Amino acid sequence: MSMSQTNRLQQILLIVLVVQIALAVWVFWPKPAASQSSGPLLGDFSTDSVTSLAISDSEKTLTLAKQDGKWVLPDAGDFPVTETNVTTLLDNIEKVQTNRLVTQTDTSHRRLQVAPDDFNRRLELTLSNGTTHDLYVGSSAGAGATHVRLDNQPEVYLTGDLDAYNINPQAGSWIDTLYFTVPQTATTKLTLENSNGALEFVKDGENWTLSDLADGETFNQNAFTNMLNQVISVRMTKPIGTEAQADFGLDAPQATVTLTTTDETDTLLVGAKNPADSDNYVFKASNSPYYVRISSFTGDNLINKTRADFLEAPAAEPTSESE
Repeated sequence: MSMSQTNRLQQILLIVLVVQIALAVWVFWPKPAASQSSGPLLGDFSTDSVTSLAISDSEKTLTLAKQDGKWVLPDAGDFPVTETNVTTLLDNIEKVQTNRLVTQTDTSHRRLQVAPDDFNRRLELTLSNGTTHDLYVGSSAGAGATHVRLDNQPEVYLTGDLDAYNINPQAGSWIDTLYFTVPQTATTKLTLENSNGALEFVKDGENWTLSDLADGETFNQNAFTNMLNQVISVRMTKPIGTEAQADFGLDAPQATVTLTTTDETDTLLVGAKNPADSDNYVFKASNSPYYVRISSFTGDNLINKTRADFLEAPAAEPTSESE
C-alpha cells in the first residue's frame, strides 16, 4: 500500500472516530430539565367542572356538593357553604403542575404521607362528566413545597399551591359560623329558664335590670351584659340538619332563652350534649330551620346560670375593733 493510500485510510478512520464520538456525546449528554414534562397534574380538571368534593383526614370525612349551582353540605341538610372557600381550593388544585417530580417509587408514598392508607389529606373529586379522582396531599418539605400524588399514579410531586393545614375536614372551615344574631340596641327583654329557675330581664332606658329585684339587692350589670352578648350573637361549631331527632334533647331543653326586640321575639333552645363529642350542645333558634351544635362554653353558661350570678355581692358588715 502506497503512502498516499495509507494517509487516506487514516483520514477515513479519523473521520469515522469523530462521528462516533459526536454520536456518543449526543446520545449520552444529560438532557435539560425540560425533559421532565411540565403540565397540569389533572389534565381534565377545571374548577367549574367539579360537582362534589370529599375531604378526609385519618379520622373523618367532610363532603361538599354543588346543587343548583351552589355549594352545600349535603350531610347537614344542604347547609350553604361559603362559595369562595371552595372555589379558592379548586382553583389551587387546577394550578398544580408536574414540573417538580420527587419520586416514582411506591415505597416512598407512606413516608411522604400520600399513600391510600397513610395520608395527610385525601381529596375525592367528582367531575360533571362522571370522572372521579383521588388527590393525596401529603407532608411538607418546607415553605411552598407540599407532596401531592394523584390517584393510582406512582409519581409524587411538590407544589406550592396546596397545603394540608388549610384543607380542613371541619364544617366550620367552609361555612359562615354566625348562626343567630339580633341588634343589641333593639333588644328590650330577655328571659332565661333552666333547672335553677326562670329569670326575666328588662330594659329600662339605657340600662337593664332584673324584673323581680328585691329591696336591698343590687343588679350586676356586667354579669348580665356578658350573657346578653353571648345570646345576641351565637356562633355554631357545625350545622346538623333540618330534621329534629329524639336524642337532641329539645323536647325538654336544658336552657331556654327568649329574646324580645323591637321587631320580633326569638326563642333559643339548648339541648343535649353530643354523646360522641362532649364539648358541644345541640342548639336551635326559632328563626332558623337548622339545628346546630354550639360550644360547651356557651351552653354551660346558659344551663348553669343562677339568680345569684346577676346580683352584686352584699357589702361586708363593718366590724368594730376591740379597744
